[in-house]
Amino acid sequence: MPDDRPFHAVTPPAEPRPKPAAEATRRRFIAATAAAAGAAVAGALVSGSPALAAEAAPGNRVSTTAGGSKDHRSTKKEKKMRIVAVEEAFSVPGAIRQEAAIRQRMDVPEAIKQEWFRRLDDLTELRLADMDANGVDVQVLSYSTPGLEVIEDPAEAVAVARRVNDYLAKAVAGHPKRFAGFAVLPLQDPKAAVVELRRAVEELGLKGVLYNDHVRGHYLDEPQFRPVWRELERLGVTLYLHPAVVPADNWHVFDGYPVLVGPSWGWTATTGAHALRLIYGGVFDEFPRASVMLGHMGELLPFQMARLDSRYDQVPAEHRVEHLPSYYLRNNVYVTTSGVMSHAALLGAVHAVGVDRVLFSIDYPFESSAEAVGFLRSAPYAPADLASIAHGNAERVLRL
Repeated sequence: MPDDRPFHAVTPPAEPRPKPAAEATRRRFIAATAAAAGAAVAGALVSGSPALAAEAAPGNRVSTTAGGSKDHRSTKKEKKMRIVAVEEAFSVPGAIRQEAAIRQRMDVPEAIKQEWFRRLDDLTELRLADMDANGVDVQVLSYSTPGLEVIEDPAEAVAVARRVNDYLAKAVAGHPKRFAGFAVLPLQDPKAAVVELRRAVEELGLKGVLYNDHVRGHYLDEPQFRPVWRELERLGVTLYLHPAVVPADNWHVFDGYPVLVGPSWGWTATTGAHALRLIYGGVFDEFPRASVMLGHMGELLPFQMARLDSRYDQVPAEHRVEHLPSYYLRNNVYVTTSGVMSHAALLGAVHAVGVDRVLFSIDYPFESSAEAVGFLRSAPYAPADLASIAHGNAERVLRL
């Protein structure tokens, strides 16, 4: 059972020192909140009470404080909080020939799929209404999976990339206060990808790149992609590493359990492993100002940092990079909340990589905007930290 008890990690100073009254009050509040939540969950486990034991379950996104009241920030302040969501999908009907066939094979109830497709194809009416209804100020749009990674012919990939990026830039220009965008790249041809990256950022004004995991079975730590990393670093934009709906290979452990292949586990495992290839492959040693963005609470890598570091001593010297793995996760990786509406997970991610590296995301239309925004607004953080997650970090990192 996830533990979403609302408390804020506090590291005490090395030596006791007097605290201002406001700070002492805040710390007492946090301590009381944690104690009350812990007692409630423990009591629920003993008594078997589903209402208390499921306080952190997906159906209950509202954080509570001691005494059962709602989060301590006022409703008035919550309504005014600016919200930027950074992994929000769209599609361009007919842009990728393989898309219809891949969509048809998706193991999702037909009614849900059709609603997704209806919303993916829409860039104004449904989307803006959803944003307005839930207080989302800006969506950073990205081309939905399946994306360019399914295209075999490099020349076709180049043509589709230009078409999609032009389409996206036009949509952003039509609503510049509501939309920004991540470009697609034809990584089947790394030299052409560099050219398109430069055009997308410098001419079209797009804010970075989103790519769906592998490039026809190849990964971005491989030597042929170094020019792309060099250009990403030069331009100062990030690459959002997103799962791919079509896997590079089939894992025997998933046989007979299709639920494991996709978003419940397989996408996290493969995308997280890809990010680790970038670290262990020396991409960030060669390009120290380059960065990647990882959804789904960093594909769970923030929670594996201690394990990664503790095993690093066993890596042969010739395969070591300049720093421990945790260094790169704290300096070259940004984490987004897409699809993980858990205060416990948010707390862990923030504690692991720092509040200035965590960005809010909905994963529209695959997740509920209302639930995601409710999760954000009820997160147990001081207003300044919550504002960083809600919009400040996105504005800084993506230069919005």
